[in-house]
Amino acid sequence: MTLPTPRTTGTLLIGAAVLANAAFVGLSSVFGYPDVLQLPAQEALARFAEQAPLVPALFVVLAAAAALLAPVALGLSRLGAGRWRRVVLAAGVGAALVQVVGLLRWPLLVPGLAATATDPSASVAARAAAGDRFETLGTVLGQVVGESGGYLLTAVFTVAVVLALRERFRLSRLQVVLGLGSVPLVLVGLLVPLGVPGADAANFAGYVVWTAWCIVLGVRLVRTGEPGRPLGTEAPALSELHA
Repeated sequence: MTLPTPRTTGTLLIGAAVLANAAFVGLSSVFGYPDVLQLPAQEALARFAEQAPLVPALFVVLAAAAALLAPVALGLSRLGAGRWRRVVLAAGVGAALVQVVGLLRWPLLVPGLAATATDPSASVAARAAAGDRFETLGTVLGQVVGESGGYLLTAVFTVAVVLALRERFRLSRLQVVLGLGSVPLVLVGLLVPLGVPGADAANFAGYVVWTAWCIVLGVRLVRTGEPGRPLGTEAPALSELHA
């Protein structure tokens, strides 16, 4: 297996952030996601059917962005040092896996349920059963696996990356602040199912900060092949900066 180089890892980080944001904006515009999840199942399925095949395609893009976290974790674990390297790899691959599983229910399982729920020839019982299965999938694969698992593992991954890289490199203050600052906001997402006021907005802000961290770290890796100046090296003299 070919291991990702630092510059490839940086490119994947940037690509994951751009794809995720583009897909999320698209889903918000055409499907009202994630607010649509608060609607009755029949209404949500009807809206899904109205926007097919665009909505399933956008969820595939969102799942692809989540999947990129696995090779990113492999690349970053090679750059880090100490025991945190293993945590980077395990949490990154785990975060990718649970989010992909949660998101792929939309293009793989929901279209059939939407077809039944919106079929005028289907019985009332069949349409109701489709709505019930949709809600069950949303709870199990959505809230428990994809969201809660994703929030927790993404937070662990982010902390582990910062700590692993700081054992070998001088990271910029911006990298550290964005990375560690996003963690508590991402974790607030665990409170969303409990109906805590403001939790969803805080979680959304956390992911905005987190994707900004991905882009900042990714740009640094693409430009220099390193996340920061290696420890033990001296900063360049002023004359060298202006040479």
